[in-house]
Amino acid sequence: MGSTMAKSYPKPCVMGDESIMSKKAHGTSHVPVQENLRWGCDRSTADRICNFNRHYAEYSGYWKTTKFLDEESEKANNGEEITFYDSNTGKPLFIAPRGRSFEAFVKESMRHGWPSFRDDEVVWDNVRVLPDGETVSVDGTHLGHNLPDNKNRYCINLVSVAGRPMNSTGSTQNTKADL
Repeated sequence: MGSTMAKSYPKPCVMGDESIMSKKAHGTSHVPVQENLRWGCDRSTADRICNFNRHYAEYSGYWKTTKFLDEESEKANNGEEITFYDSNTGKPLFIAPRGRSFEAFVKESMRHGWPSFRDDEVVWDNVRVLPDGETVSVDGTHLGHNLPDNKNRYCINLVSVAGRPMNSTGSTQNTKADL
């Protein structure tokens, strides 16, 4: 009889448990993805991956087919950080680049096929990692997986973090790129 040990990841990673991904009103979330996702991300793909999926991802390189690089490169190369919001709730999940250049963020993301974030770029109030490495929002949005190399590396579906921030009334607001 072997013992089963839950895997954990080094801090600052915040671990969560399976209850986060329990069945809710819309798959694993209380709400569907927002109507007008950033960067031209496909809403039906986002809804399937965010809310009705635990293991699969958008295809490798999908993020490069969106408007992400066109819309964010100039800002990021000027030292501005990009906030990535939950496609369901609009809560901030990642802020990048932090502790590296935008060029380094893009290079690593291209090498792995998905936007790749490091611990300093995670908004830990809103993100959890399950024992199997699945990375999720505290509201049940499937984001991607932690696939550590020499440190934690969160490979995240762009469709999962293409939301718009929520304003104080609970509706989405446009970002500067939309105006």
